[in-house]
Amino acid sequence: MEPVFRTLEITATTAVRVTGARITYRGLQNIPADGGAVIAINHTGYFDWLPAALGVMQRRRRLRFMIKSEMQRVKFVDFLIRHTKTIPVDRRAGAGAYAVAVARLREGELVGVYPEATISRSFELKDFKTGAARMSLEAQVPIVPLIVWGAHRVWTKDHPRHLGRNKFPITVAAGPPLAPAGSAEELMRHLRAEMGELLDEVQRSYDHPEGAYWVPRRLGGGAPTMEEAIVREEAELAERARRELGDH
Repeated sequence: MEPVFRTLEITATTAVRVTGARITYRGLQNIPADGGAVIAINHTGYFDWLPAALGVMQRRRRLRFMIKSEMQRVKFVDFLIRHTKTIPVDRRAGAGAYAVAVARLREGELVGVYPEATISRSFELKDFKTGAARMSLEAQVPIVPLIVWGAHRVWTKDHPRHLGRNKFPITVAAGPPLAPAGSAEELMRHLRAEMGELLDEVQRSYDHPEGAYWVPRRLGGGAPTMEEAIVREEAELAERARRELGDH
């Protein structure tokens, strides 16, 4: 039953209702009804996980996310991590989390992964890490491409939060599962290509006002280009490194 997870599901469903968000689900039949699978999710904002988890819930399944271990410093979040089979990841030593994720997959769980690792400021797909592909191959379970679009309007990098009753439409679209075959690099490239096509399809079917900050430049929006986004990310990383050095 997992009472903590069930409480989270009820809370999340209520939160969506209160904010007036309209979530449209597509292709959820591609999420396996049983057995393990890697759920690869694009990363455009801080709330991508919520519609993704609700989409999986529509299939009467639960999504076990991988989350940065720094979140364990927050007592309440640490409690949730320990009671929901969430997998903390130490970015400096991720082997332990990787092993746990593979074990969860072999146990028949769905593990949620962001192949881009960090939020894309351009709202296009960044380069992918190979972790999702390696997990799929080692556990011999499929990878399901999952696109979440619209949740970045609630809260993303460099922009104010829009919490409350915002009524933003959100789309969750799952593509056909990819079999665990070939090398990790080949599977990763296949995954990125599939997610890219699905993302473009979802974006084009979603209203995208000209100049809006949350719309990709490719579609006439005001989001940074991929090149501009890389510059901002490098500056952010440099500032983080400077602060960490100052703390020691």
